[in-house]
Amino acid sequence: MTVAASQHGFLSPTGVEIAFLLVGVVTFGAAIVTVTTRQLVHAALWLVVTLGGLAVEYLLLTAEFIAWVQVLIYVGSVVVLLLFGLMLTKAPIGRSPDADSGNRWAALTVAVATAAALVWVVVDAFRTTWIDLDGAPAGSTEVTGKALFQNWVLPFEALSVLLLAALVGAIVLSRKAKADAATTTTPGAPTVPGTRTDKGGAR
Repeated sequence: MTVAASQHGFLSPTGVEIAFLLVGVVTFGAAIVTVTTRQLVHAALWLVVTLGGLAVEYLLLTAEFIAWVQVLIYVGSVVVLLLFGLMLTKAPIGRSPDADSGNRWAALTVAVATAAALVWVVVDAFRTTWIDLDGAPAGSTEVTGKALFQNWVLPFEALSVLLLAALVGAIVLSRKAKADAATTTTPGAPTVPGTRTDKGGAR
């Protein structure tokens, strides 16, 4: 780290650092347009540019695994789900006055305060840390996979079982709710004592 710090500085940036700065500026501009436009579809498309820029930043930091996860999950799933939601709910495609809540100054204040806090925390935590981009790829898929399935395999499997249990529970609860609704709304169906449909029962 000391050698890397002595070779590179703010006045002698490398090509990777210049590309990182340019992509960061484009990503920041796309994020600003995303939260300021009044067209929902345009906001979703600019969100794709923002998330794609973050993926490029991860690639420049040699974190290829995080970069492809960013593309597959956020760009390929979340944004597509958002666009399908806009189409299925028949949301307005053009300029929408409902997209402006009138709290721009409050939102801007919170955003600036949050950004300042994040920048201060990151700079304070990595003030003397330098990443040698010419060394071993610490964020590659191979290194991340070994760390995940050697040191964190038990929490990873426990989390997968927890998510599976939550999915099964959601399916059971939804089927039970549908069955109860069908029982209470079907004409001529016997009523259950103690329910609202049983006029003679307890309330």
